[in-house]
Amino acid sequence: MNIASVEDDLDQGRLIQTILGNAGHDCALFATGTDLLAALSRQHAFDLLLIDWELPDISGLDIVRWVRGNLGQTMPVMLITNRTLEEELIEGLQAGADDYMCKPIRAGELVARAEALLRRYMPVQQQSSFQCGAYEIDPAAEAIMLQGRKIELAPKEFELALLLFRNPGRLFSRDVLSTAVWNREIPATSRTLDTHLSNLRRKLQLRPEHGLRLNSSYALGYRLELLGDNLDPPTP
Repeated sequence: MNIASVEDDLDQGRLIQTILGNAGHDCALFATGTDLLAALSRQHAFDLLLIDWELPDISGLDIVRWVRGNLGQTMPVMLITNRTLEEELIEGLQAGADDYMCKPIRAGELVARAEALLRRYMPVQQQSSFQCGAYEIDPAAEAIMLQGRKIELAPKEFELALLLFRNPGRLFSRDVLSTAVWNREIPATSRTLDTHLSNLRRKLQLRPEHGLRLNSSYALGYRLELLGDNLDPPTP
């Protein structure tokens, strides 16, 4: 996805760009709010805006208000801020931000929050059914089919499966998976994530004969691998 980040601290901006780049996204950096607004005024298309609240020229809240007033509600916006007071965060959301993230930046949380917003605003065509291995996934119906049979999954199991099916070959850390699906980090001592992954492996029959394998490493993370003749990424 094509993401724009406005951040006057060059080191912070590069960190954000690196984190998102490692997650497979393009991230354009802007040092001032004026530069970002100029790009948006030229109809530069972005899928997500990350806006630092404190900028040298324009308040991040004013940028959010401009976006909502001129571009409507179709572009997701996340504020990145040092502010932690509840009333200030409420003010940011009331100005039109969809979400916020408090500094210091944490890689897993940034990717999970960004991708959650991208999914929320995903165009309808990207919600259509797609194939991955021997499976047909229908996000709109929250259904996964194997050999014509719908596999019954709990809601969080489906969210977790959908994330993996959309990203075969990508290594997910525990923190990224837990934040993306449960919107919080799950303590290392909890078995919640492991139980859900075990359920998916069993219910979905993630075996080589179905073109997929779920690899797990407690230290590194989890990856859904395409096997054999299924090496092309899933297509809608």
